Amino acid sequence: MNTDPISDYLTRMRNAIRANHKVVEIPTSKTKREITKILFEKGYILNYKFNDETNPGTIKIALKYHPSTKLSAITELKRVSRPGLRRYVGVDEMPTVLNGLGIAIISTSHGLMTDKEAKAQNVGGEVLCYIS
Repeated sequence: MNTDPISDYLTRMRNAIRANHKVVEIPTSKTKREITKILFEKGYILNYKFNDETNPGTIKIALKYHPSTKLSAITELKRVSRPGLRRYVGVDEMPTVLNGLGIAIISTSHGLMTDKEAKAQNVGGEVLCYIS
């Protein structure tokens, strides 16, 4: 049993990027699906596919690399709030990642969203992770 599935998700992504894998396969959950959709919308991953036919279901994520330098679109994945220490912020304390070049994924009462979307909707919540 995994006590922190989001941290496991980020670690699997980080390990696949360091090993220059094209695709990473991760066990699924609703939160992981939403994080994957956000990463795709913001251009950090190339593509994704949800496979619910296996038990547990999986997410196949195609990682994005620069064609000539072979550097990943994701340079850093950092877990902020964890089971032992939750980190909540209000709309006025919303973090900025790399002076606005990265994103923070926030779990709000309106669902998962980026820091910029949370500011626009005027909601705070739990800071799950930073991605740059």
